[in-house]
Amino acid sequence: MADRSTIEWTEATWNPTTGCDRISNGCDHCYALVLAKRLKAMGSPKYQNDGNPLSSGPGFGLTIHPQALRLPYTWKAPRTVFVNSMSDLFHARVPVSYIKDVFDVMRETSQHTYQILTKRSRRLRNLADQFDWPSNVWMGVTVESSEFNWRIDDLRGTPAHVRFLSCEPLIGPLGTIDLGGIGWVIAGGESGKGHRPIQEQWVTSLRDQCVEAEVPFFFKQWGGLTPKSNGRVLEARTWDEYPTPRPRTAV
Repeated sequence: MADRSTIEWTEATWNPTTGCDRISNGCDHCYALVLAKRLKAMGSPKYQNDGNPLSSGPGFGLTIHPQALRLPYTWKAPRTVFVNSMSDLFHARVPVSYIKDVFDVMRETSQHTYQILTKRSRRLRNLADQFDWPSNVWMGVTVESSEFNWRIDDLRGTPAHVRFLSCEPLIGPLGTIDLGGIGWVIAGGESGKGHRPIQEQWVTSLRDQCVEAEVPFFFKQWGGLTPKSNGRVLEARTWDEYPTPRPRTAV
């Protein structure tokens, strides 16, 4: 949990669960897995549950944190909140009842805008009608290459007020995609040791499709050894578009 976040497209993070398991090649260099190992070594109590070494790692076992449900109530000023920067709310081991508890918190703290992101789009779609979706909840799926374009259709099957795509790390071209019902697209390259390079044409193709479909486009980074190694300028400008209305900014 963090009162402020360095992620360019959000303001704060909230982790009612921590830990996860790899499910696709976009997970290969997961920053959260590396960070969890470091936090475990530092003695952080939330990261003492180890995951399966084949799919997870030290401190990264899926863990529920009911005590974290109170945090958004303590934030009085409106802010944009990335839900589960260190986990996936739709992981198979997160009980449906607990996901409903998270939705209850988001509904009751309507001053905030919540951004949920998952790679488990099939579970999201199958469960979507069991939740009451308030207008301050934005739902997104990760689409790291064309192999996972089907996640977009799953996302379209949810009643979220804003549906968005996170094409990060973008490790392959997406080709032509259907942006119907999609309200925002984020793209970015991978960073860290062993990062897989992004190609400009993958980004410009996605950007051009967003412009044509009048979908806001946000380019987060080119990536590299560090997130800021190669900046975030695309064809002489930055792309910082948000859905309308834009998330309310904390004061």
